[in-house]
Amino acid sequence: MTIEREDDHCIEAERVALHALRALPAEEAGELEAHVASCARCRRDLEDLRGMAGTLLAWPADLLRPARSLQSRLAERIAEASGTEKVAPPAASWNEPEWDEVSPGIFCKLLANDSLTQRVSMLVRLLPGVEYPPHTHAGIEELHLLEGELWIDDRKLYPGDYNRAEAPTGDKRVWSETGCTCVLITSTEDILS
Repeated sequence: MTIEREDDHCIEAERVALHALRALPAEEAGELEAHVASCARCRRDLEDLRGMAGTLLAWPADLLRPARSLQSRLAERIAEASGTEKVAPPAASWNEPEWDEVSPGIFCKLLANDSLTQRVSMLVRLLPGVEYPPHTHAGIEELHLLEGELWIDDRKLYPGDYNRAEAPTGDKRVWSETGCTCVLITSTEDILS
């Protein structure tokens, strides 16, 4: 029997952190998963880190992107230090819609709204462990999962999966353990339970 001390560190700790951030090369992930299955310390660390990493990865990219003024100052400093000409930050090509938190842990970015047909297109982001309210479809609902994993009742979707639901069907439980982002095209007349 091995007794672990709190200050014991596994040599795989760095790769565990990279794996939690989804930054470990695919060819190393299987090997590390086998190690994690046999190392209690790494298993605990991976579980802890996945929760934190999921929250960070769910943040909108525009929050993580440096401001244009910072990009410009960095470009000047790099040019001075390297003796090269300053490279200007790329010009903004369009104004991206803002993320709105419509419910705790549920964010939407409206892409299009057609009031004549009562259809809406949007990006939807669920933070890890968050549930979307049960609802009945008033029209066709189309969902394309971009990242993360999403459960719709007893069906688990992965990135690239598509789900289509017809009226008047409904979804009793929609949730994400990992957090997720999807494209959702649905009726504005859906009935939330």
